[in-house]
Amino acid sequence: MFNGKTKDGMSVEASVGTSTSLIGAGTTMKGDITSNGDLRIDGALVGNIHCSAKVVIGANGVVQGDINGQQADIMGKVTGTIKVKDLLQLKGGSQVNGNIQATKLQIEPTANFNGECHMTPAVETNASNGKPAAAEFKREIKHAEVATA
Repeated sequence: MFNGKTKDGMSVEASVGTSTSLIGAGTTMKGDITSNGDLRIDGALVGNIHCSAKVVIGANGVVQGDINGQQADIMGKVTGTIKVKDLLQLKGGSQVNGNIQATKLQIEPTANFNGECHMTPAVETNASNGKPAAAEFKREIKHAEVATA
């Protein structure tokens, strides 16, 4: 039953990274959550979320704490800082009280957001040398400005 193997013989550790964890409606949890897979909150959480995948706060979900993740869809209520490395979506009817930081941001007209927003640029690497392309672009512009002076 708890031998670490699934019915098809795969180890539990191998399948955990692709699973979705759920805090269901009617559940209240206190404490921090760390997850390598997707996470959905439909209940209430008092604590911070650290997720290396997607975080979804359902329409009835409530989070009092900070959220850090790859992506996030907010449909419920969040009080705290939200930092995502990719896309943050504030869906219709959501309420966010706190600062947000994301590379991409989508806010629907009926979403409610109170706080500061910081957009972080996506870091792309130059395939030829592995260095960030943005840094190389800035260098070229600076050099061009010096050349025209």
